[in-house]
Amino acid sequence: MKHIPRKRFGQHFLTDQAVIADIVAAIRPQPGDAMVEIGPGLGALTVPLAAVLRHLHVIEIDRDIVARLRQAYPPERVSVHAGDVLEFDFSVLPRELRVVGNLPYNISTPLLFHLARYAERIRDMHFMLQKEVVERMVATPGGRDYGRLSVMLQYRFDMELLIEVAPHAFSPPPQVESAVVRMHPRPRAQLKAVNAEALEQVVRRAFAQRRKTLRNSLAGLLAAGDYAALGIAPGLRAENLAVADFVAISNYLENKENSTTR
Repeated sequence: MKHIPRKRFGQHFLTDQAVIADIVAAIRPQPGDAMVEIGPGLGALTVPLAAVLRHLHVIEIDRDIVARLRQAYPPERVSVHAGDVLEFDFSVLPRELRVVGNLPYNISTPLLFHLARYAERIRDMHFMLQKEVVERMVATPGGRDYGRLSVMLQYRFDMELLIEVAPHAFSPPPQVESAVVRMHPRPRAQLKAVNAEALEQVVRRAFAQRRKTLRNSLAGLLAAGDYAALGIAPGLRAENLAVADFVAISNYLENKENSTTR
């Protein structure tokens, strides 16, 4: 039976065999890899991955596709996890996990932040995303694409844009261009934030009104003397700061708070 793509799930199925081959070549699956595919859909990546891997996990929310997958693959070859990936507990899967998928564009940002919580269990991730989102993920300070997503993901991952994909590679074609990104979790020794939640709060506040200077966006958190101690000009905007600058601000505020409570 032909599957009709569901708009509410953001379904655009990858059909271009050359693009599929390029993605699989970039992933380089090995038989013993612990791998999970998010949103397998009609199997564009599932088929070539399952042909190599001894076992593959997939997460799918569409009940019709879940039924298709369970009919197509025995459970000892492919474990089908039915449900919303935003609520999925990745800690139930093996460590050194490799995560792949053609992600639904309507949930890509919250899903990336959800996965970041499990970064210590993950070996690498390869995702097809809206090209605009990938450009924001890998953006450098000073550009219009650089923002909260850039800072928080670059703090936790090393990332690179691998492949650009045109709309006609999908059925139905999306209204936007796509891109494949590779993400490697950074070693714990490189994560210098004293409190990751505090870092998130500083970054969120700094970019809430991105045209404001730090003096205004972080008013009440940092005074003139604090900027001098940090060596950061208060007249800069959030988009001008490197990831390390946000870490320095966060740690400074944590140390300041701890010293006042002693």
